[in-house]
Amino acid sequence: MPDARIYQPAKTAVQSGRAKTRYWLLEMEPRSRKEPDRLIGWIGSDDTEQQITLKFPTKEAALAYAERHGLNALVDEPQERIVRPKSYADNFIRRF
Repeated sequence: MPDARIYQPAKTAVQSGRAKTRYWLLEMEPRSRKEPDRLIGWIGSDDTEQQITLKFPTKEAALAYAERHGLNALVDEPQERIVRPKSYADNFIRRF
């Protein structure tokens, strides 16, 4: 079972830009279950490493960090974006 997950975040649905998708993230996998607090009812766990997200400029830098700290990391490769070129005139073509 991996200790950490390395991935490149996807573009959010409400934004058209892709600026926040250029870096790689390293997140620790949860080690304990989240349980409701008996007094307040808030959900929480005793795993503080789960709250940390590290940013890296490249996948290799994230892998080097994981290796240096003895973490078994799982790398999720991003899906390739399919760009279909179309012209402005394509908006006015009548299709029956």
